[in-house]
Amino acid sequence: MSSTNSPASVTLPTDTSLVLKVIPMPADCNANGDIFGGWVMAQVDLAGAVLAARHVRGRMATVAVNQFIFKQPVRVGDILSFFSHLTRTGNTSITVQVEVYAERFANQGHYIKVTEASLTYVAIDESGKPRPVPKD
Repeated sequence: MSSTNSPASVTLPTDTSLVLKVIPMPADCNANGDIFGGWVMAQVDLAGAVLAARHVRGRMATVAVNQFIFKQPVRVGDILSFFSHLTRTGNTSITVQVEVYAERFANQGHYIKVTEASLTYVAIDESGKPRPVPKD
Protein backbone atom coordinates (compact mmCIF):
# COMPACT_ATOMS: atom_id res chain seq x y z
CA MET A 1 0.00 0.00 0.00
CA SER A 2 1.37 3.42 -0.83
CA SER A 3 1.47 6.05 1.88
CA THR A 4 -1.25 8.06 0.13
CA ASN A 5 -3.65 5.13 0.51
CA SER A 6 -2.65 4.24 4.06
CA PRO A 7 -5.03 5.14 6.86
CA ALA A 8 -3.96 8.09 8.96
CA SER A 9 -2.15 7.34 12.20
CA VAL A 10 -4.32 7.81 15.27
CA THR A 11 -3.60 8.40 18.94
CA LEU A 12 -4.20 5.52 21.32
CA PRO A 13 -7.08 5.98 23.78
CA THR A 14 -6.20 7.21 27.27
CA ASP A 15 -9.62 6.71 28.89
CA THR A 16 -9.75 2.92 28.46
CA SER A 17 -7.70 -0.02 29.75
CA LEU A 18 -4.97 -1.72 27.73
CA VAL A 19 -5.87 -5.36 28.37
CA LEU A 20 -3.91 -7.34 25.76
CA LYS A 21 -1.03 -7.04 23.29
CA VAL A 22 -0.33 -9.73 20.72
CA ILE A 23 1.52 -10.25 17.43
CA PRO A 24 -0.23 -12.40 14.79
CA MET A 25 1.94 -14.99 13.06
CA PRO A 26 1.86 -16.66 9.60
CA ALA A 27 -0.16 -19.62 10.94
CA ASP A 28 -2.99 -17.12 11.68
CA CYS A 29 -3.44 -16.12 7.99
CA ASN A 30 -6.45 -16.70 5.78
CA ALA A 31 -6.24 -17.68 2.10
CA ASN A 32 -5.68 -14.03 1.09
CA GLY A 33 -2.59 -13.67 3.28
CA ASP A 34 -4.28 -11.41 5.84
CA ILE A 35 -4.91 -12.50 9.41
CA PHE A 36 -8.01 -14.68 9.64
CA GLY A 37 -11.02 -12.78 11.00
CA GLY A 38 -11.88 -15.63 13.35
CA TRP A 39 -8.45 -15.33 14.96
CA VAL A 40 -9.05 -11.61 15.52
CA MET A 41 -12.50 -12.37 16.96
CA ALA A 42 -11.02 -14.86 19.43
CA GLN A 43 -8.46 -12.30 20.62
CA VAL A 44 -11.19 -9.66 21.01
CA ASP A 45 -13.24 -12.09 23.10
CA LEU A 46 -10.22 -12.69 25.36
CA ALA A 47 -9.56 -8.95 25.65
CA GLY A 48 -13.18 -8.24 26.55
CA ALA A 49 -13.13 -11.03 29.11
CA VAL A 50 -10.10 -9.54 30.89
CA LEU A 51 -12.02 -6.43 31.88
CA ALA A 52 -15.30 -8.26 32.49
CA ALA A 53 -13.54 -10.70 34.84
CA ARG A 54 -12.40 -7.81 37.05
CA HIS A 55 -16.05 -6.99 37.73
CA VAL A 56 -17.73 -10.40 37.55
CA ARG A 57 -15.21 -12.02 39.93
CA GLY A 58 -15.88 -15.63 39.03
CA ARG A 59 -17.08 -17.76 36.16
CA MET A 60 -18.63 -16.06 33.18
CA ALA A 61 -19.55 -16.83 29.60
CA THR A 62 -19.75 -14.81 26.42
CA VAL A 63 -23.45 -14.56 25.59
CA ALA A 64 -23.49 -12.05 22.73
CA VAL A 65 -21.36 -10.31 20.19
CA ASN A 66 -23.48 -7.21 19.79
CA GLN A 67 -21.32 -5.57 17.13
CA PHE A 68 -18.08 -6.45 15.35
CA ILE A 69 -16.48 -4.17 12.77
CA PHE A 70 -13.32 -4.96 10.81
CA LYS A 71 -12.01 -1.54 9.77
CA GLN A 72 -8.63 -2.50 8.27
CA PRO A 73 -6.89 -5.79 7.54
CA VAL A 74 -4.53 -7.18 10.15
CA ARG A 75 -1.16 -8.34 8.85
CA VAL A 76 1.49 -10.78 10.00
CA GLY A 77 3.85 -9.00 12.37
CA ASP A 78 1.45 -6.21 13.36
CA ILE A 79 1.68 -5.35 17.04
CA LEU A 80 -1.94 -5.35 18.15
CA SER A 81 -3.08 -3.41 21.22
CA PHE A 82 -6.53 -4.20 22.66
CA PHE A 83 -8.25 -1.54 24.74
CA SER A 84 -11.55 -2.05 26.52
CA HIS A 85 -14.07 -0.26 28.69
CA LEU A 86 -17.39 -1.13 30.31
CA THR A 87 -20.47 0.20 28.59
CA ARG A 88 -23.16 -1.47 30.69
CA THR A 89 -23.52 -3.46 33.89
CA GLY A 90 -26.78 -5.32 34.42
CA ASN A 91 -27.99 -7.68 37.13
CA THR A 92 -26.21 -10.75 35.73
CA SER A 93 -24.41 -9.40 32.66
CA ILE A 94 -21.75 -6.93 31.67
CA THR A 95 -21.13 -5.33 28.25
CA VAL A 96 -17.64 -4.37 27.13
CA GLN A 97 -16.46 -2.29 24.17
CA VAL A 98 -13.13 -3.42 22.68
CA GLU A 99 -11.02 -1.38 20.26
CA VAL A 100 -8.00 -2.86 18.49
CA TYR A 101 -5.11 -0.78 17.18
CA ALA A 102 -2.25 -2.02 15.02
CA GLU A 103 1.32 -0.86 14.76
CA ARG A 104 2.48 -2.08 11.38
CA PHE A 105 5.77 -3.95 11.67
CA ALA A 106 7.55 -1.52 9.32
CA ASN A 107 5.92 1.60 10.80
CA GLN A 108 6.12 1.16 14.56
CA GLY A 109 4.98 4.06 16.71
CA HIS A 110 2.11 4.82 14.31
CA TYR A 111 -1.26 3.28 15.11
CA ILE A 112 -4.38 2.54 13.09
CA LYS A 113 -7.68 1.24 14.41
CA VAL A 114 -8.30 -2.16 12.81
CA THR A 115 -11.27 -3.54 14.73
CA GLU A 116 -13.94 -2.55 17.22
CA ALA A 117 -16.53 -4.71 18.93
CA SER A 118 -19.12 -4.84 21.67
CA LEU A 119 -19.52 -8.07 23.65
CA THR A 120 -21.78 -9.13 26.50
CA TYR A 121 -20.72 -11.60 29.19
CA VAL A 122 -22.95 -13.20 31.81
CA ALA A 123 -21.81 -14.12 35.31
CA ILE A 124 -22.50 -17.80 35.98
CA ASP A 125 -22.36 -20.06 39.02
CA GLU A 126 -20.69 -23.47 39.19
CA SER A 127 -23.71 -25.14 37.56
CA GLY A 128 -23.67 -22.67 34.66
CA LYS A 129 -26.73 -20.68 35.75
CA PRO A 130 -26.71 -16.86 35.73
CA ARG A 131 -25.76 -15.21 39.01
CA PRO A 132 -25.71 -11.56 40.09
CA VAL A 133 -22.75 -9.37 39.12
CA PRO A 134 -21.20 -8.11 42.37
CA LYS A 135 -21.99 -4.46 43.12
CA ASP A 136 -18.94 -2.55 44.31
